[in-house]
Amino acid sequence: MTAFVNTDLAEIELIQNPAIGAYLIWNFALGYQEDGAAEAAPFLLAFLVLPMLLHRQTFDAVASTRKASGLTLFAAKFDREREVLVQLHSRARLLRQLSLQSIGVASTSQLIRIDHGSALLHGYPLDLFDVKKPSIPERLKGFSSAADKIGYWFSKLGLPQIASTLRIDF
Repeated sequence: MTAFVNTDLAEIELIQNPAIGAYLIWNFALGYQEDGAAEAAPFLLAFLVLPMLLHRQTFDAVASTRKASGLTLFAAKFDREREVLVQLHSRARLLRQLSLQSIGVASTSQLIRIDHGSALLHGYPLDLFDVKKPSIPERLKGFSSAADKIGYWFSKLGLPQIASTLRIDF
């Protein structure tokens, strides 16, 4: 067990930690599977969740875009600020370790299952475990619905379409 020497954690440490990342990736996986069209999310897509949600401009755009509008309308919000989407790839690389740790926490917590053969993430709804959804701090309330929304949007498109729309490379 690790003891914290400094109990005053910075805001960035409170937000960018693997436990919260695991929660968001789990919500993403559930959103991806929401309408039953897709059984599991491609592993690669989990690495886009945190870079999209832990960046103020992209989070605000996700939060303000209706779920039914889709990824294309989300991306269209950056027509005049294209560098925000171009930077998404760089943010994904910078947050790669946090994303991987978050996937690991979600997996060991049995929120998701990783199918190594097909490189897919399967999210488990809590009703399978007869457990209530955890309560999260008020300042993080919008994050779970945004993660769910991203999962839903991604489930409607293929990897090439997602990459093209977000201007990223897998």
